[in-house]
Amino acid sequence: MARINCFDPISMRIESMPTGEVFIISDFSDLADDAAIRKVLSRLEEDGKIRRIMRGVYDCPEYNEFLGEYIEPKPDKIAHALARNFGWTIVPCGDTALNMLGISTQVSSVWLYVSDGTYKEYAYGNIVIKFKRTTNKEISKISYKTALVIQALKALGKENITDEIIGKIITTTTAEEKATMFAEAKYATSWIYDIIKEICGRTKYV
Repeated sequence: MARINCFDPISMRIESMPTGEVFIISDFSDLADDAAIRKVLSRLEEDGKIRRIMRGVYDCPEYNEFLGEYIEPKPDKIAHALARNFGWTIVPCGDTALNMLGISTQVSSVWLYVSDGTYKEYAYGNIVIKFKRTTNKEISKISYKTALVIQALKALGKENITDEIIGKIITTTTAEEKATMFAEAKYATSWIYDIIKEICGRTKYV
C-alpha cells in the first residue's frame, strides 16, 4: 500500500501509526473538527491508503507477505476503537477473556465484552463483536488486568478451576499486576477472591 503524503497533521499521525492500527474520527479531534477529519479520511480511503472497516472505524491495513494479501484487523482492536467512540470502559468476558489469558486456544467468530455502556452488536466479515452492560464496579473502578482475570474466572466457574489454569494466569501476570489485583479484587465474590489470592502468592486455593 502506498505511503501517505503528509500534507496535513491528520495524515501525518496516520503515517506514524503501526500497520494494523485501528482508529476512529475522535482520535483526531485535537487536530481538526469532525467535518475536516471526515474529509481527510474519505480522501485517504479513496486513495487506498487507509481502509474503512465499518462506519466511523478505519485501519492501517497490515500486509501479510506469506499470504500475499492484506489481512483483517484484530477484533480486539476494533472493540477498543468502538469503546473509545462511545466513551465506554470495556473488558473481554466469556470465551474471549479465556482466549486473552491463554487459558483457551479456541478461536471464536464471536468476541464478547462487558461494558459500562449499552448492549450493542457489530459484525464485519465473519466476526461478530458483542458488548453487554455490567455494573460499573466490575470494570470501571479496577485495572484492566484485574477485571480480565475476574471475567475469565467467572466464565470458567468455581468447579472448573484447576492448578493448570491458575498456573497459566500466574505466568501472564507481572508482580506489579499481582499487587494491584490483590488490592482490587477484595470486593469480588469470595471464591474468586480466594483464587486471586493464590494467583498473587498469598494463599493456596483449595
